[in-house]
Formats: sequence, structure tokens, C-alpha cells
Amino acid sequence: MIMEKLHKAGVKSEHAYMAGLASIGLSIVSWMVSVKAEAAGVERADRWGIFVGEWAPTFFCMGLALSQYERDDNPVYANDPRVTATTT
Repeated sequence: MIMEKLHKAGVKSEHAYMAGLASIGLSIVSWMVSVKAEAAGVERADRWGIFVGEWAPTFFCMGLALSQYERDDNPVYANDPRVTATTT
């Protein structure tokens, strides 16, 4: 349902994939900034890097889900009688 709403809002799978790649880069940048700017040490920088780095798999999964809606033969609702009943 969420992916369907995102698809209808114009979000493409490429957007989610790019967000995943950006979060990987942001993870590296946040680690580097935390090491240099904070006196908390490498442990805190590692936590920042891991926290931001965990966003990437979520965005990649969203990209895969959105790509299903972009297909011509959308398998998500192909055999759903509720959808075929409302479209006929």
C-alpha cells in the first residue's frame, strides 16, 4: 500500500536506488566528520556511520518494490480479484 502510494506520487525506483547510494556516501562522510569534529572518539564515529549506513538496504528494497509497479505486467496485483473487479 505504501509503495503503491509512492508510485502514484511519482516516485520511481531510480529515486530509491539513488537514495541508497547517497546514504552509503553520507555514511562515510558522517563517519569522517564525527571522527574529526567530536571528541567522543572512533566508537561514536562508528555508530554514526553504521546508523546512516543502515538506511541503504531500506532504500534498495524500496527500489525493488517500486520497480514492480513500473512493469507493464505488474505482478503485484495481476491475480487480485479486487483489482480486476474495480477496473472492469
